[in-house]
Amino acid sequence: MGKIVITEFVSLDGVMEDPGGAEDFKYGGWTFQINRGEDGDKFKLDETMQSDALLLGRVTYGGFAQAWPSREGEFADKFNNMRKYVVSSTLRDPEWTNTTVIDGDLGEAIAKIKEENEGDVVVHGSRQLAQALIDQGLADELRLMVFPVVLGAGKRLFGDTSEKQDLELAESRTVGDGVAILVYRRPSGK
Repeated sequence: MGKIVITEFVSLDGVMEDPGGAEDFKYGGWTFQINRGEDGDKFKLDETMQSDALLLGRVTYGGFAQAWPSREGEFADKFNNMRKYVVSSTLRDPEWTNTTVIDGDLGEAIAKIKEENEGDVVVHGSRQLAQALIDQGLADELRLMVFPVVLGAGKRLFGDTSEKQDLELAESRTVGDGVAILVYRRPSGK
């Protein structure tokens, strides 16, 4: 059975908007201003190479589908060939290889996705989807790469939830120039 993993770059104040600078956010590209070091790069590479599938919201999917098919290399090959699920009520005919559109009850879709995959089904970006997965208790793990910067503005990972969410810290370490990698899981038995 697969597991749903949300992986995000976040600022100390929880902003996740435009870490790479491809959007029109006033602080776009903020992650490139702080070195995450070789260990941070290895963490992200290992995470991708160990993933079975991607689960993305429509906006993030659109950006990935535009960027990755034209890229080459081991990382790009992995992204381009693995299964992809996109949550969207408007996308009908996705062109990126191995893509399935999810439209309907999120809980039912997640149960099916977990049955179809043995390993990690990873959510990158996709703020609204990540918030819904957290709120509905559908995320098995959160992997946060927390950059030592306060942006003060921007879309945040955590929004209002319907109830308190308990998590256990499974791993923590610091890489590069003070970037914290924090891995949280749902408590055993929940």
